[in-house]
Amino acid sequence: MPKMKSHRGACKRFKTTASGKIKRERMNGSHNLEKKNRKRSRRLHQATLLEGNKAKQIKRMILA
Repeated sequence: MPKMKSHRGACKRFKTTASGKIKRERMNGSHNLEKKNRKRSRRLHQATLLEGNKAKQIKRMILA
């Protein structure tokens, strides 16, 4: 039986924190920023954490 390979697309998009939580970047924060107000564009540049079943799926994809 060969080794399980990690999902390379998921590895590029998600990172694990030291406590094991999954961190992700928000969408819509890279272009057309002149149309978005300042508060929104600041919020879009902050990373956020995944929760629940999605975090379990991504953790399995990254750590496989």
